[in-house]
Amino acid sequence: MKSLDFGAIRAVIFDADGTLWWGGEPLSGLAPMFEFLRRQGIATAIATNNTVAPLDHYWQKLADFGVTEGPDAVVTAAEAAALYVARRFGASASVFVIGEQGLCEALREMGCRLIDDARERADAVVVGGDRMLTYAKLKDAIQQIRAGAAFIGANPDILVPTDEGLAPEAGVTLAALQAATGLAPVVIGKPERPLFDLALARLGARPAATLMVGDRLETDILGGRQSGLLTALVTTGIDNHDTIPVKGIVPDAVFGGLPDLLAAWQAHPSVQTQTSILPAHPSPVEG
Repeated sequence: MKSLDFGAIRAVIFDADGTLWWGGEPLSGLAPMFEFLRRQGIATAIATNNTVAPLDHYWQKLADFGVTEGPDAVVTAAEAAALYVARRFGASASVFVIGEQGLCEALREMGCRLIDDARERADAVVVGGDRMLTYAKLKDAIQQIRAGAAFIGANPDILVPTDEGLAPEAGVTLAALQAATGLAPVVIGKPERPLFDLALARLGARPAATLMVGDRLETDILGGRQSGLLTALVTTGIDNHDTIPVKGIVPDAVFGGLPDLLAAWQAHPSVQTQTSILPAHPSPVEG
């Protein structure tokens, strides 16, 4: 690992679950981090693989946690998946969905027509997180894919943080469908490029001047590296120092959480001392 050159960073993309909050609670340093970046003129976006909640859920959550961001600041894998489907099949594409409100709304807003079961053939099967997953949904999705529907994964996450602990995510469903059909899905969310490209476009930022901050090596960090971004792992969610050598995915820097990231950034020579809004924290391990 190498030290981050904070002076070269002009934009930051944050993961959400496990990075900014855990379940329904904000993680330490959330509001001060965004306030500091605002004062520094650093553009920010939140890119989440979570497809369950609609966009207004994220805006309200940020507001509840003391962060005010514009309506374009949150980019979801649901939006990126809907955009992919519309570009590939046209705005009126027929789609069978395994997912919840966030994914369904994104597809409808793009003009897609949602199909309820396998009696009518779909152009695509799009899979996101679904806490109401049933045998019938799996059966219909398998039949649609085997009949020729494109197999699209909104995100590949196996687990998601909740107030009750880690819970199954879309990746579990994708694995079951792949086993049943013998076909691998086209994945849209992190670590693949479409979600990163959408976030960078919203920011108007160059990859080399953008920092990806996340808690998952296989999605946030790997995806950031593959997209040409700087990367910082925070150990408040899924991964930590111990999992880096196991998974073989190395971020540019590792921090214990947002307060450590903020302290390191405030200490950089490019930052004027009067902008500091938090007392110093112990230095993070950056290797």
